[in-house]
Amino acid sequence: MTDQHTAGTRHLADDADLYAYTDTLFGHLPRADQRRWAQVYLKGLLTTPGKKSVRRLAATVSTSPTASQSLQQFINASPWDWRPARTELARLTEQHTPIHAWTIGTAVLPKRGAHSCGVHRRFDPTAGRTVNCQVGLGIFLATPTAHIPVDWRLLLPDPWDQDPTLRQRTKIPTTARHRPLWAHTLDLVTTLTHHTTHTPPPLIADLTNHPDTTTPLTHALTRHNHDFILAIPPTTPIQPTHHRPPTNYRHTPPTHHTQTAHHHLTHTHHTTTHHHPQKTISTLIHLPTHPTQPHHPTHHRTYRLFTQTRPPHHPPAPIYLTNLTHTPIDHLTTLTHHTTHTQHTLNTLQHHYGLTDFEGRSYPGWHHHMTLVSAAYTYHHLTPTPTPQPA
Repeated sequence: MTDQHTAGTRHLADDADLYAYTDTLFGHLPRADQRRWAQVYLKGLLTTPGKKSVRRLAATVSTSPTASQSLQQFINASPWDWRPARTELARLTEQHTPIHAWTIGTAVLPKRGAHSCGVHRRFDPTAGRTVNCQVGLGIFLATPTAHIPVDWRLLLPDPWDQDPTLRQRTKIPTTARHRPLWAHTLDLVTTLTHHTTHTPPPLIADLTNHPDTTTPLTHALTRHNHDFILAIPPTTPIQPTHHRPPTNYRHTPPTHHTQTAHHHLTHTHHTTTHHHPQKTISTLIHLPTHPTQPHHPTHHRTYRLFTQTRPPHHPPAPIYLTNLTHTPIDHLTTLTHHTTHTQHTLNTLQHHYGLTDFEGRSYPGWHHHMTLVSAAYTYHHLTPTPTPQPA
């Protein structure tokens, strides 16, 4: 997968392609000035080197002394709907290139202060420390050359449900509430499924740092008949297939029938393959009955658990759970590489497209910025012409 970025170093004699692209994504905006500022913001993200603050974007693409104020107004205060633009991003991507998978990526966006929508303190595994941040959850279309971000959710911690002053100040709508990670993920998947004209590909997601997400998300995706491959915590409880789920679902299965995923893979005889440089270990399993839905038919399902061996003194390989029980293990292993590519895309969005440079505090402003960042990245990968020239 190639992912070259030279923002601000390539030029175009005119902006015809960018005009057409902006009209496609933002033609639904009711006012001409909104559509114009959408193009200005997008052009600024594509051509401004370094930090993408509103002031720097305005200085790059316009000589007007009021451009910065107008851009700030457009992003933070103008009441435009970002959802149609995201639908168009997915449609354009599907028209231009094959889609191998949908992936989920988590963006940790460091923030100062406590007044930006959804800001809270949490441990960031990538940074290895607790940070003050917003957390965005994105869904990406995995193509042969890039992972295209097409939709986002902002995670609101529970305290943001309880403070009406904060919610009003940051313009959080009544429909936006605290929801668990698995519910946001399912919402992203069902929304994209509703808008796609193609058969949805498998969902690939890394849940290794989210132990409370695996079981409910697995059951939810199974209910929606969506294929998936999930990297799961080694401590995830599973049931070997030789312990059939009980016919009476009023009680959780006996604890001695339940093992952790890591224990089961390392202490049981499994199917292996040597087609890769590393040996792949695979086995069929069930998931324990979920206490909140003890009678649900998804608990009858069989899933595949697999991982790869690594040399001594190397970190253990991720453990994956999938409902693709009849798919060749070599193909499953290839699909798991998309989690790494999605993380690479998130890093690229941060360093080249201003993902973490949003300075506003409002909920609509956050979604406006994330939509335009996604649009800039998509433009770079879907259009054959060079990046437009700065003013």
